[in-house]
Amino acid sequence: MTLACTDLAYGYGARRVGAGVSLAVAPGEVVCLLGPNGGGKTTLFRTLLGLIPPLAGRVSIDGTDLATLPRAAIARRLAYVPQAAPGYFPFSVREVVLMGRAAHLRAFATPSARDRAIADAAIARVGIGRLADAAFTRISGGERQLALIARALAQEAPIIVLDEPTASLDFANQARVVAGIERQAAAGIGILWATHDPDHALQCADRVALVSGGIAGYGPPRAVATAAALSALYGIGVAIEEDAGGARRARAAGDAAPI
Repeated sequence: MTLACTDLAYGYGARRVGAGVSLAVAPGEVVCLLGPNGGGKTTLFRTLLGLIPPLAGRVSIDGTDLATLPRAAIARRLAYVPQAAPGYFPFSVREVVLMGRAAHLRAFATPSARDRAIADAAIARVGIGRLADAAFTRISGGERQLALIARALAQEAPIIVLDEPTASLDFANQARVVAGIERQAAAGIGILWATHDPDHALQCADRVALVSGGIAGYGPPRAVATAAALSALYGIGVAIEEDAGGARRARAAGDAAPI
């Protein structure tokens, strides 16, 4: 199953945030969006998910226009992990993750034993089993983010869209999430992922899109996420370093202004 957009323009009403976007996510691929704050990544994601209509162009799943699909059908194909969820009601973590099964249930049906087993397995996969019975409103922001990732896994959609999933996580949990993304791609799930960290794209992306009011570059990381392109994207000097094993990392060069 492939999520694709063609010559997409996106925004809110008369306010255009970006235009001319064409990209695709196929099974087993990791496509990573890089860009500064305010560059339009979240608005692009909301358009790709059908939450706001395109201003121009087309979003499709396996050639079917997203606008023609009911929400339940979209939810069975696309899972979404937002940047954050405040949690207004004291659902347990297990209950929040179990909500990912809603797309597979008939109206007014209750989750089955199989649904509950899938939710518990997703909780275990992201390493928060100890929090399963804790109130979602009483855990840390990073732990909430891991619970939202588990909810997306429980949804069992063939494509997962993640909006800066590592933003609230410490170093260890960032590493767990990145490893989890690689595992899901290896299992055949398509991953569309926004991040602020170029190293994530350099580490595991098949393709990278540089986003700032549209697409400034799109293709394999080595060709697109260059020092010159990242410098232009973020407005600071960026250098790319490569170790003996061929792993590449980005670092700020000397002209970054102090805070």
